Amino acid sequence: MKTQEVKGYRIWLNSENMHESTLKWVSELEFAKDEQLFFNDLIKSYTLQLIESKHFEDGKKMSEEISKVHNEITDLLEEVKRHENGLEIMVDGLDQYEEEEAYRDEHRKLIIKVNAFLNEYRALKKELFELVKGVIKEGKQKRLLE
Repeated sequence: MKTQEVKGYRIWLNSENMHESTLKWVSELEFAKDEQLFFNDLIKSYTLQLIESKHFEDGKKMSEEISKVHNEITDLLEEVKRHENGLEIMVDGLDQYEEEEAYRDEHRKLIIKVNAFLNEYRALKKELFELVKGVIKEGKQKRLLE
């Protein structure tokens, strides 16, 4: 059985493992894509507060980042789906060692790429929620002073 080393871990790259991981990636990326709609609505809900507050530059930057991430999600999702469709080479019963090894190598690269994207995405979400939390706190303080 062929193994690959990814960041200190040894994983078995058989067709079943690769299929399961690509399905998981598709699910996570589809969820992130849907989550983008929520983030856009969240920013729209607090647009006035963001414009009037000290958080304007952060809000503008966050809005741009969310738009950029939306495009990255779409591209990465297409890449993962194409990869999933190519799994046939692993299960067709033919001995195509070079093509199978190339597919495993592509899968290894996708492991790194998807994990890096998801880590960055989680950091962006955390930053967004901190920004909105600050805007909400600021709004409450203003109301208390009035």
